[in-house]
Amino acid sequence: MESRIAALAADPRTGPALMARLERGVTIAWERGWQPADLVRYVARCLASPHQRLAVDAIASEIRAYPPSTVDDHWRGQLAAIGAKVWWHGPYPLDGPSHGERTDVITCALELLELLLALPRLVPIGPRPGTANAAHATTGAGVRALGRPPLGQVDERMLGKVRALLAKAESTEFPEEAEALSARAQELMARHSIDHALLDAESGTGSEPAGRRIPVENPYDGPKAALLTVVADANRCRAVWHRELGFSTVLGFPADLTAVEMLFTSLLVQGTTAMVHAGTRRDAAGRSRTRSFRHAFLNAYAARIGERLREAADRAAADTAGRDALLPVLAARDQAVDDAVAAMFPNLIQGRTRSVTNHEGWAAGRAAADMASLSARSEVAGRQGPP
Repeated sequence: MESRIAALAADPRTGPALMARLERGVTIAWERGWQPADLVRYVARCLASPHQRLAVDAIASEIRAYPPSTVDDHWRGQLAAIGAKVWWHGPYPLDGPSHGERTDVITCALELLELLLALPRLVPIGPRPGTANAAHATTGAGVRALGRPPLGQVDERMLGKVRALLAKAESTEFPEEAEALSARAQELMARHSIDHALLDAESGTGSEPAGRRIPVENPYDGPKAALLTVVADANRCRAVWHRELGFSTVLGFPADLTAVEMLFTSLLVQGTTAMVHAGTRRDAAGRSRTRSFRHAFLNAYAARIGERLREAADRAAADTAGRDALLPVLAARDQAVDDAVAAMFPNLIQGRTRSVTNHEGWAAGRAAADMASLSARSEVAGRQGPP
């Protein structure tokens, strides 16, 4: 094998040939329902940093085959986020500034290609490159592919305010301030979601459920997935965890998905910070109990956050003018999301959570969730109207 790789390294045709095969592997990944961010994260999870950099290059090279107008906005955002751009001129070099020895690059490329060709098939959640302006694609099972909403469906000014509030909540050293800031952010998003639901119902041209994949990484991926699930449920979405792939698929209406993604990210930061500040733990014999403590801490944090978010969501709906008209609208949207989950995941199995054995960690986690709770929504924001 080493002699063969050495021969490939000496052949000037190797670079272009390898890149052509990697491009084909990337195309196959799109056909199997993967998206750029999913793919790069999974490569990093299974292989190493050099493979990840090579995957980004392969994605950048492959995407050139499509007219820009046929690449979905969400895809373009992911491509920018992972830094997918062609930095080389002419044939792909095997000894660029970020590469090691030519033989190492060839070995890396072959390992990456093997992974790409073995990727599992996912249910599509958006149009792949070349089809963005076409009708929604359909899978072999007849399931409609769920796409990212047009950017205009979400108020960017509101999102800017929410991001600023959550950033302050993550950075403050005062739990009461974090609670107030998170509460105000939740209020803005809840009002935005309800406004969209009523507007869609009145116009009769409402959006449909869409999907996003949100990373759920180790360590403590189980409690993190539980946190995402309760955040999704409180915002009328559903989360399906793909543990072996390192992410969850979240289904819901566009404004609700935005709320889930932003709240989960912020609450995870707040919870992790509180967990680390709680310190390490040892038993009477001096053996470390830190892992069991932290596992219990994050599980309790997720459970308590779920309670608080549901309370806040119920209050937001109760405070809405025309509540009698809102209830059937929300019920219809819940049913639409449930139908989308059933269509995309017909064989979904309810997983069993791991038992919690560290009661100190559980108590500390619930206390941290109370500090990050969203229960002060009406007191913080008063009776202001939507932005």
